Amino acid sequence: MNILVLDTIHGGDVIGKEFAVAGHQVDTVDVYRNESTIDVSTALQRSYDLIVAPVHLDPDHVLLRSPKANVISHHDAVRRLIGKFIPKPMIEITGSKGKTTTAFALAHIMKSTGILHTSAGTFLYPDRQQLWKKSITPASVLGAVKEATKISGWLIAEESLGVTGAGSLAIITSSDDYVFAAGKKRALEEKLKSAKNCDKVLLAPGIEPTSSKMIQLEDITHCSGTVCHIESNKMSEIFYNPLLKLEGYRIPLMLAGTAACLMGIKPSLLSNFQAIGGRLSIHQIHNVVIVDNANSGTNSMTTIEAAKYARMIAGSHNLTLVIGKETANGAVCEGFPDNQIIEAIRAIKPNHVILVGHSLLDKQVLHIFNENNIVRIPTLTEARDVALSITKNGSIVLGVKTWR
Repeated sequence: MNILVLDTIHGGDVIGKEFAVAGHQVDTVDVYRNESTIDVSTALQRSYDLIVAPVHLDPDHVLLRSPKANVISHHDAVRRLIGKFIPKPMIEITGSKGKTTTAFALAHIMKSTGILHTSAGTFLYPDRQQLWKKSITPASVLGAVKEATKISGWLIAEESLGVTGAGSLAIITSSDDYVFAAGKKRALEEKLKSAKNCDKVLLAPGIEPTSSKMIQLEDITHCSGTVCHIESNKMSEIFYNPLLKLEGYRIPLMLAGTAACLMGIKPSLLSNFQAIGGRLSIHQIHNVVIVDNANSGTNSMTTIEAAKYARMIAGSHNLTLVIGKETANGAVCEGFPDNQIIEAIRAIKPNHVILVGHSLLDKQVLHIFNENNIVRIPTLTEARDVALSITKNGSIVLGVKTWR
């Protein structure tokens, strides 16, 4: 088969190589920078049996206009490439927030050996040995599948903008929606479509099911304070965890516990699950509490929650807020819009603001704070150091959108 794979910078090169190994004739095109050997104009002159395009590409791109070839997504292509070599079980996780936390929580209670593939890294369990760190584009799942198959283990895979559908269970962690692909697609709709081939799909609150295989979390699971109750598959389970009081952990822990029950696994080990780095993890240096909430899912809501948490732990209102987005970090699919950053600053009312990145205009925040209380720093690492140098007591909140 003659195959055209689009977008080499988001995994298209990996997908193209896999199809070539399988014996197909493959052209790969860099549709964003146009720096590939086969460029757009050359591809337009050739005929193909199959075109593989990322879900985020403008559907009206010139290479997709009235193509004679069948067009599939990167997610679909990965499912085809996986074929029958599917880890047992394989759980796929997608959503605009809570993906990584849900993935780590579920891995915490899985039995035997397996592979956890997340934006924070790919790990061999139960030793938690890091194997590599790659993006969570669909193509990255291929390497994780091979590793899980090699050890005859399970696979939990975090993926962006949908799932491959190869797994036995898919989890959509958030009802948050937004437009993408040149404003012509809706994220939640595409994530639901991508899960149509999974045996079961577990949905976070607020997501309406589109098929009978989809299970709404609130139908079988509820939380009261630090206690989570699950009624599923004739299993009646309870686990306790103080993190259930935090919005950023409540839904991921509920999803992980419910997913475990759907697979016949008791979720009781979630009672000793602890906060993971970059997701409301706590450090203390002298008289300063640092709440680290800098990750790929950071938004205004999680930053505001982190600030409340920091002030409660520190016992002081004094707070330095490090906020923004690392603009060089191309692996983060969903952004941190300027209006959300301003919303968080207004709600938190910190003593000092350290802006990371270059998207936010100074004038947009100068009317909220005295100019002397605002610092602009290019990276999260540098901003953390500056925050420590100007904060003598109280707390620091790291609320930067970055790939961690």
